[in-house]
Amino acid sequence: MAAKDLAVAVLAAGKGTRMGPNVDKLFLELNGCPVVAHTWRRFEESPDILEIIMVVREGMQDTFSDLARKHGFNKKFRLVPGGKERQDSVWNGLEALSPDARIVAIQDAARPCTSDALIHATIEAARDIGAAVAAQPVTDTIKESSDGSFIQRTVNRSRLWSVQTPQTFQVEIIRRALSEVRRQRLTVTDDTAACELIGQPVKLVHCPGANPKVTRREDLAYIELLLSNPGMSPA
Repeated sequence: MAAKDLAVAVLAAGKGTRMGPNVDKLFLELNGCPVVAHTWRRFEESPDILEIIMVVREGMQDTFSDLARKHGFNKKFRLVPGGKERQDSVWNGLEALSPDARIVAIQDAARPCTSDALIHATIEAARDIGAAVAAQPVTDTIKESSDGSFIQRTVNRSRLWSVQTPQTFQVEIIRRALSEVRRQRLTVTDDTAACELIGQPVKLVHCPGANPKVTRREDLAYIELLLSNPGMSPA
């Protein structure tokens, strides 16, 4: 049974410019279903999550309401307008949480393969530590280049991790972290960076399988294959 203090904020307000002009990647169909609906369903079906906050572009509320009806999403949800930057969208999502929410997972809407096991693992780590993030160790050799043309040096990859979502937090901690970001007028590319700013430890939750994000057109075929064959992604 889901605890009454668990929520998710799904970030669906981005423009996805790498797909090209006039392309909304969240509504590209994979296996006959929009990308964002696959992601929404992950949390609709998660026994850990009680409440879903969908952070969407202004003017898209009716589109998302129609999406929920079409796909039979019955779990409690709210539609919240996004902000100028990712961190502003997260803040708007936090402001919309029910007063009972104590743990919140923050998820990219364009990451539709996240497993329930991974969601649960980040929740448990956040409940214990305060902050947690799905992540994988970097396996490629990493080079640094100051000019973008020539290798400057090889970076030691043994301590490098690629972070994903969900990024999951005790609500009071992520609110305090983002409040500090706002106070200093900084821009951060993910929510764990805000925690670093206030000295909050963040637990790396190893994601053993595929948990990709739709970023470019070439991602679509791979993600569609994963959605068709869940056993390929044991995360």
